[in-house]
Amino acid sequence: FKNYFGDPWNAFDFVIVLGSFLDILYSELNPGSDNMISVSFFRLFRVMRLVKLLSKGEGIRTLLWTFIKSFQALPWVALLIALIFFIYGVVGMQVFGKIALQEGTEIHRNNNFQTFPQALLVLFRSATGEAWQEIMLDCVNKPQAQCDPKSDDKDLDGHGCGTDVAYFYFISFFVVCSFLILNLFVAVIMDNFDYLTRDWSILGPHHLDEFVRLWSEYDPDAKGRIKHVDVVTLLRKISPPLGFGKLCPHRVACKRLVAMNMPLKADGTVEFRATLFAVIRTSLKIKMDGPIDQCNIELRAIMRKIWKRTPEKLLDS
Repeated sequence: FKNYFGDPWNAFDFVIVLGSFLDILYSELNPGSDNMISVSFFRLFRVMRLVKLLSKGEGIRTLLWTFIKSFQALPWVALLIALIFFIYGVVGMQVFGKIALQEGTEIHRNNNFQTFPQALLVLFRSATGEAWQEIMLDCVNKPQAQCDPKSDDKDLDGHGCGTDVAYFYFISFFVVCSFLILNLFVAVIMDNFDYLTRDWSILGPHHLDEFVRLWSEYDPDAKGRIKHVDVVTLLRKISPPLGFGKLCPHRVACKRLVAMNMPLKADGTVEFRATLFAVIRTSLKIKMDGPIDQCNIELRAIMRKIWKRTPEKLLDS
């Protein structure tokens, strides 16, 4: 049982089967009864069997895992949304809070800026795009936007309590919510999807991070060189294509290391840059066909042509 329940999918199957068994048993013992325990609750386990499809397809599991991993970054996006709503809510109360509630307009008892919660509801409605322009037009400077009798502005001239700031207020809020916030959600999800579906066999920055991390284990003082006998062990710890991998036999690893033709110092050490350059050159097969000395001369000429200010000492290393 310990090994069985060690797999989350097996535990999920156990719960589904147990719930379905209770559903059948309860239906047989109490046919047509109307007790406190609802039969429809147990029938939910039948629907949950469809979740098992997630364990069958690799693509579905990738999408589900992308959705789960996105939740780690979404709280920061939600915090930004809350900040934008708070700012616009407070500004809306100060600018449009004096407009009287009138039935037949978009400023009524369920849609106004007189309290902060009501202002947030108006902003949420505007963010969804539901008739936000009508709310804006009822908040502009016109006589129909009458002042609330309880406000300190009595509007003796009859101009109303609306303001033309409503144009900038609502348009800017709708643009921010529709284009900025929505794209932030999409960017977070796409970033996680790209990370989970990335082809890790292609050389990239992650391989350099792995090389630096493992190199530091053999060079704790950061001298930039390690013993040549440790290079084989180092490259066997690094996964292909940059390294040899753990499954590579020691003898084969030694042969591949000799073929790299890395420069060896007098004290029996190799430098960090020379080792990294050699493994990248071998992985990408840059000038590796033919006599090694001739290939080195051709590669040196190419590097000198591209990076003209490269010191000769660096090329020799």
